Amino acid sequence: MTGQDWIEKDFYAALGVSKDADDAALKKAYRKLARKYHPDQNAGNAAAESKFKEIGEAYSVLSDTEQRQQYDAIRAMAGGGARFAAGPGGASGRSAGGFEDLFGGMFGGAGTGGRTRSTSQGGMPDGFEDVLSSMFGSSAGGRGGQTGFRPNTRAQAGQDIAATTTLPFRDAVEGCTVTLGVDGRSVTARIPAGVRDGQKIRLRGKGRPGAGGGPAGDLVITVAVTPHPVFTIDGHNLRVAVPVTFAEAALGSQLEVPTLSGTVVKVRVPEGTPSGRVMRVKGHGVKTAKETGDLLVTIQVVVPQRLSDEARAAVEAFAEATSGENVRADLSARAKE
Repeated sequence: MTGQDWIEKDFYAALGVSKDADDAALKKAYRKLARKYHPDQNAGNAAAESKFKEIGEAYSVLSDTEQRQQYDAIRAMAGGGARFAAGPGGASGRSAGGFEDLFGGMFGGAGTGGRTRSTSQGGMPDGFEDVLSSMFGSSAGGRGGQTGFRPNTRAQAGQDIAATTTLPFRDAVEGCTVTLGVDGRSVTARIPAGVRDGQKIRLRGKGRPGAGGGPAGDLVITVAVTPHPVFTIDGHNLRVAVPVTFAEAALGSQLEVPTLSGTVVKVRVPEGTPSGRVMRVKGHGVKTAKETGDLLVTIQVVVPQRLSDEARAAVEAFAEATSGENVRADLSARAKE
């Protein structure tokens, strides 16, 4: 973008805000207009696409403190962006020499006619390029042989944007694609398999645009995962708690355990398995391009809440038969360690 562009374009008018608008007002106006003129909402509408680019250009300058100061200064210097009179020849419209006429009048130099004053080798009045250099950088002046007039736009990275999305448990395990509304535009993001509740995913370059040729910021998505009534995620593994009876744990048994895919796997419970022991079933966890996790089955021995007379008698008989065993024999000793 050239200095001439800055003189001719009223960025405040493009966003519909006053010249003293603060950052919050600029952002609010930009978001409202971006939603209205976004290409996704105006397919095939060239005027809307042009307007969308115009407000994006305006916001990128006015949202940057340094660029806004430079823009305000050059607009004030040029009288707010008035059209220039034609040069010799009388044609109406902007003159190719409009810059020279404008600043010649300001510094007492020659325009299309009238007074003259000394000029530098580059054709600008003495001291004029120094003023431009102080405002826009050394490239604005003419002593160094450059005649281009452009603002000194230091490259700045765009801001990151935070967003959230909530996934069903199965989508979190298997991976999915989500579409988010970000600053009036739609962003499609791929959520990897095995994402955890609260995990953050960073999409490079999907944040706000940079300034002065700087890179765009990132989009940081925080993922919330809806709990499943049976399974939980543990890294690349899935966990499931399986209730068993005292008899199944004491005597040993074979269980049918459900998997997230809908199939059933058989798990052998050895004789004398205590509550809390974890059995591993290979290959039924989270599947990614690099690896497949396992299904971790936690055995939970269930104590019956009510006993029939027959069951009570059986339990009492068992207690009598095992009364010589003290399962807490070393508890006190270990507690003192």
